[in-house]
Amino acid sequence: MRAAVYHGPRDIRVEDRPEPELTAPTDALVRVTHTAVCGSDLWFYRGDSDRDVPSTVGHEPMGIVEAVGDDVRSVGPGDRVFAPFKISCGSCEFCRKGLHTSCTDGDGWGGDNGGAQGEKINCPHADGTLVRVPDRYADDEAALRSLLPLTDVMGTGHHAAVSAGVGAGDTCVVIGDGAVGLCGVLAARRLGAERIIAVGHHEDRLDIAREFGATATVADRGDAAVERILELTHGGAAHVLECVGAASSMDLAAAVCRPGGTVGYVGVPHGLDDGLDLFSFFGDNVTLRGGVAPVRAYAEELMADILRGTLDPAPVFTETVDLEHVADGYRAMDERAAIKVLVEV
Repeated sequence: MRAAVYHGPRDIRVEDRPEPELTAPTDALVRVTHTAVCGSDLWFYRGDSDRDVPSTVGHEPMGIVEAVGDDVRSVGPGDRVFAPFKISCGSCEFCRKGLHTSCTDGDGWGGDNGGAQGEKINCPHADGTLVRVPDRYADDEAALRSLLPLTDVMGTGHHAAVSAGVGAGDTCVVIGDGAVGLCGVLAARRLGAERIIAVGHHEDRLDIAREFGATATVADRGDAAVERILELTHGGAAHVLECVGAASSMDLAAAVCRPGGTVGYVGVPHGLDDGLDLFSFFGDNVTLRGGVAPVRAYAEELMADILRGTLDPAPVFTETVDLEHVADGYRAMDERAAIKVLVEV
């Protein structure tokens, strides 16, 4: 099969790789039809995080089930499915609590299971991991494009909003104009927020934030951004979504969170080598909640809204490539020429 393979910083190649096979009765073999390039993929792509060379890449698969192990009950051959970025058993203590990312037998995509930016994957724990798309939407390309962000960014943005405690009538601040931040705006609107201030540095992305429901946008940096947000929120917001993971974005979140408020953080941490200054959180009794998003826990409820037409994260895909040109997709995101790249396999 063909699959994207990492060979070092800014070196992604599409190569022939062995096809994955069923290895356990709980596995499912899936032919991938859609996948994506994630902002977190850029950390190894840029050489900012370690990764084996060579190694298959990708963690946002959607496709058609080709075969299942004898113990699989929730999906069968021919079913359209998508999978979160983490593999989970669905039955351990943490999966039962909705914390699938802490599954006691969890795993990621890559290695022997094929990597998700390739033609096939083997999914361990198929019943706990795969989400089946209703048959009537199985070949609806528009619906599939809208569902694909549930593998990661839409569920992650939703986790930020839930962690920040966003509810009906609230005012919130969303920090970050990448795919996760934009999905955080969608999630805040879905949860009933009345005022949503989106913060970022790219006007084209902030335009999408407004389309997604942001009632105001802030493109300033540093102290100017803090002043503008405090002005818009009359002293700070009780609910702040941190969707970047940088030290500067965490500092901004603390600065604009109202005393007694909550910061929901989902940005993959980077640039925090000197540690995080917790004094501002401590001094104002600001709660810090979040972490890596258990997107499997949110998949069915978000899918229901997408299929009924009340939620659509598809506009985060601003470029589409085929598998053979996936390196172009990485390059576009690295150069900020694309927000998120959809890969057709």
